[in-house]
Amino acid sequence: MSYRNIGLGHFVNPFTDLGFKIIFGQPASKELLITLLNELLKGEHHIENLTFLDKENNSDNIDDAGIIYDLYCLTSTGEYIIVEMQNRSHSNFIDRTLFYMCRAIGRQVENVREKRKKERELKPETGDEGIGVKNDDELFLGEPNAESYGARYKLSTVYGIFLMNFKEPGLDEKFRTDTVIADRESGKVINTHFRQIYLQFPYFTKELGECETLYDKLIYTLKNMQHWNRMPDALKEQVFNRLNELAAVANLSLEDRIAYDKALDRYRVSRIVEEDAREAGWKKGIEEGRAKGIAEGRAEGIAEGRAEGRAEGITEGITRGITEERIRNARTMKEIGIPMEQIVKVTGLTVTEIEEL
Repeated sequence: MSYRNIGLGHFVNPFTDLGFKIIFGQPASKELLITLLNELLKGEHHIENLTFLDKENNSDNIDDAGIIYDLYCLTSTGEYIIVEMQNRSHSNFIDRTLFYMCRAIGRQVENVREKRKKERELKPETGDEGIGVKNDDELFLGEPNAESYGARYKLSTVYGIFLMNFKEPGLDEKFRTDTVIADRESGKVINTHFRQIYLQFPYFTKELGECETLYDKLIYTLKNMQHWNRMPDALKEQVFNRLNELAAVANLSLEDRIAYDKALDRYRVSRIVEEDAREAGWKKGIEEGRAKGIAEGRAEGIAEGRAEGRAEGITEGITRGITEERIRNARTMKEIGIPMEQIVKVTGLTVTEIEEL
């Protein structure tokens, strides 16, 4: 479908900033997010509850800009989850996702330092009560005992879920890619605290009738709901009833509706620019290919012509040489009186040709 023909459907577009937030990033939609995450992590981890954390991490800035995740959550059992929706491909996307993960992991150790600083501020530094209290540098740079040293680096698991409305060249040509830290030879997972899941929506090609699991139905719905006027009858699970309520454009507040219209317009413009660039690339490629083909064909034709001319010249020269040799032999044989029949047999010339010599 051309992005020029996208109309305002009954449901919000989950690939817009606000649409994604409406579906998964507000307290009322927490159950939907938990359901999606549990389907993604089925057989690996089950989330009972989670809280939304501040999406902006200002602990380490790049060009004075904080790191902003679409969703940043903490589960009731202590796992951190980054959920990122990305509409368009850009350079170093895989590196950016790795940076997000590393910052979330590194932040856990930094939080231990900050926590100990606050505890130290509440304790007196002199007197009996202050004996044995170390400053921050001593806590982290001094001679540690094995137990305290190892404890400070105990990590919670960080999950990175990256929903991508494009095909990433750095990944295999498939819908889902799961990454772990594992031994290269055996495939054994070395560290369970680092997990990334990449979902490339253009590679999800199942029709609704082919979606047998709740996981497939959720992915199918996210990919197609922007075009629907109502929820399909085949989606009978409770989660889709809730999605029907939350994602209906008509149910948005006036403020959210204005913001969503702007977000949808940005999405359309972005996709149209991408579509135009792709078409321009195709046309340029066709033109360049045609020109290259003509040039290569012309060069090949010239080369073949030269080769054929060279071969014909060689053949003609050889033939002429053989003929001249036969004539000389026939003339000599005729002069010394060798019978005509033998001259014909030896030279291959006809009687008439020999008589004319």
